[in-house]
Amino acid sequence: MAHPKHRISSTRRDKRRTHYKAVAPTLAACSNCGATFKYHTVCPECGYYRGKQVVVKEIAV
Repeated sequence: MAHPKHRISSTRRDKRRTHYKAVAPTLAACSNCGATFKYHTVCPECGYYRGKQVVVKEIAV
């Protein structure tokens, strides 16, 4: 196992970690129903993906 010869200062450690942050997912509008959903996923409202129905959604009455 590697053992550091010198202590890493908190400033140097934090500079390295500045890029470790969460990014908001890119959202798109459904061409069929207009709902927003994440890119490259099936629309959760109507079940369409890229203009074709992939999942048949049943309407709850």
